[in-house]
Amino acid sequence: MAESVARAGCVLLKALLRFAFMVANNAVAIPSYVLYLLALQPLRVLDSARFWYLEGVLFKWLLAMVASWGWWAGYTVVEWGDDVKAVSEDEAVVLVNHQATGDVCTLMMCLQDKGTVVRHMMWLMDHIFKYTNFGIVSLIHGDFFIRQGRAHRDQQLGLLKEHLEKYYRSRNRKWIVLFPEGGFLRKRRETSQAFAKKNNLPFLKHVTLPRLGATEVILKALVAQQENGTIASGNTVIKESKSKGLQWVIDTTIAYPKAEPLDIQTWILGYRQPTVTHVHYRIFPIKDVPAEPEALAHWLYQRFIEKEHLLTHFYETGAFPPLQGQTKAVSRAMTLSNLWLVCIQSFAFLSGGMWYCIFRYFYHCLF
Repeated sequence: MAESVARAGCVLLKALLRFAFMVANNAVAIPSYVLYLLALQPLRVLDSARFWYLEGVLFKWLLAMVASWGWWAGYTVVEWGDDVKAVSEDEAVVLVNHQATGDVCTLMMCLQDKGTVVRHMMWLMDHIFKYTNFGIVSLIHGDFFIRQGRAHRDQQLGLLKEHLEKYYRSRNRKWIVLFPEGGFLRKRRETSQAFAKKNNLPFLKHVTLPRLGATEVILKALVAQQENGTIASGNTVIKESKSKGLQWVIDTTIAYPKAEPLDIQTWILGYRQPTVTHVHYRIFPIKDVPAEPEALAHWLYQRFIEKEHLLTHFYETGAFPPLQGQTKAVSRAMTLSNLWLVCIQSFAFLSGGMWYCIFRYFYHCLF
């Protein structure tokens, strides 16, 4: 009994210390990001490309700070399937299944070592995230907040189209990440299963049927007339040309051991035992994605039916199945440099101190 109490006390103390660190981290990093960009506004006028390059660097560092909270708690990632580093400099849309708030943190972590991806990515997320502490960062970066619900559907899709036309290419965005299910698995599963039964579609347990609107708008807005890219055997990507426009769809499947997803509270407080999250990628050249709405709907449904099979296999065996042409599935442990994370965190706290001194100096000068 005493041992259990002591263990619970240690977990509570660790959670409180981690929470205090996260609050302090946000208190210095997010205002510093905003202030740096305010100071760089003259550069935005003179050299917009250079301004958004620097903004992308700061954005990646902020996401790395979030990744560090999970990394230092032992929440690591193992990757399967195609190697997305091969297309990290191309334009791609990333389709992800959605189970909990920790999915976003997982992506923030596993995309850190994919070249310039994080600097150039755009997120589609629920509008409620606009009102979180990270909302101001996403607003500045140019992410899109979408309001769910049939009543808002047409208006939101129109706003998404305008947003992409205004910000995607002007800010040199390359990857766009969305969760086509439109909500968490536990909230949408029953409704999705009822819809599947009514429309003679497969019964899905580990994912829900995707909503089509946002994906259709993205493809229409970003796909050029002639696209490129083919997938060779295994996970090798062969590039045929460098025409502008969306080139790939990256079907991303997140799996948690025992189907127990991480949420943002766990990510921050670290009270759960170290956990390995598994992320599976499958890359499709855009020329293989149909443009007609009905055919596109069928194609998207097939992707989530495949996700169901992938997750079923994972929960039964602890591993994803091998890719076509492979005899054995190969996994890759995703790693982050602790030294790099410490340097970024140090830069954030030093920046916070610098801005505090600057404001204090001007305050004394004025008053």
